[in-house]
Amino acid sequence: MNTEEKNNRGTHNIIMENRSNLTLSGVTDVDSFDERCISLYTQLGELIIRGRDLHINSMSVETGDMTIDGDIWSLSYGDKDKRSSASFLGKLFR
Repeated sequence: MNTEEKNNRGTHNIIMENRSNLTLSGVTDVDSFDERCISLYTQLGELIIRGRDLHINSMSVETGDMTIDGDIWSLSYGDKDKRSSASFLGKLFR
């Protein structure tokens, strides 16, 4: 693993513009989404975005970048370790 990969591992950034545009990095998985709630996982834990008329405009699986627009009301972080155990159990019972 080169130096750049080591620095990017565990990195997560959010840029919000006017509570209507969100740019995220470090996204690893999208759990669920609709126009009122987007539940996703980042390299640093679970993130729940709530609002109205939410739309995922773009997502890159390779880079972990995502853009969202809509009327954003809240960003809530969950447990950092919750996803790793859920992912393992989810894979086990699929």
